[in-house]
Amino acid sequence: MPHTSSRTQISVGCGTGSTAIIHAPFVRHIVASDISSRMLEIAEIKAAEAGIGNISFQQGTLEELKLPPESFDAVLGLNVLHLLEDVNAAMARVHDLLKPGGIFVSSTALVNNVSPFWRLVIPLMQLLGLAPHVSRFGKQELLSMLAKAGFTPEFEWQPDQASVFIVARKPAAIPANQ
Repeated sequence: MPHTSSRTQISVGCGTGSTAIIHAPFVRHIVASDISSRMLEIAEIKAAEAGIGNISFQQGTLEELKLPPESFDAVLGLNVLHLLEDVNAAMARVHDLLKPGGIFVSSTALVNNVSPFWRLVIPLMQLLGLAPHVSRFGKQELLSMLAKAGFTPEFEWQPDQASVFIVARKPAAIPANQ
């Protein structure tokens, strides 16, 4: 399948790779990462079956991945931010990985906005080992974290009270003569 761009992308928490496979024809290379080796096995099979060769799969967390600074045009973090223990550190790492002018695309659960039932059930499930860590934040807290990391939100879509989709940009480099 031909690649139509020189752009590079990383997909954090890629799961079974569906989004990376959809994006593959439009970028030069994608690094797709996940903490689950089983998810990555499925993703590799799906990519091979689709004839996609420009995705490299890496197991690990955002902090563990050995990636050079300013090496990506786009970072996707879909349905993953609320599962991270240190969202601020993750956003700083994403900012570091992006080239100047690069974009961070995120969709995440706004756990502070979910129904009171789930806000009570999630900690109980965690206590029983049936749920992972879940960071609690609302939309304004998320926007504040993005700003603190140096991002400028360019697009927001909130389909319901409990989730939000945001595209944020790392500022472009300022020419040295200015």
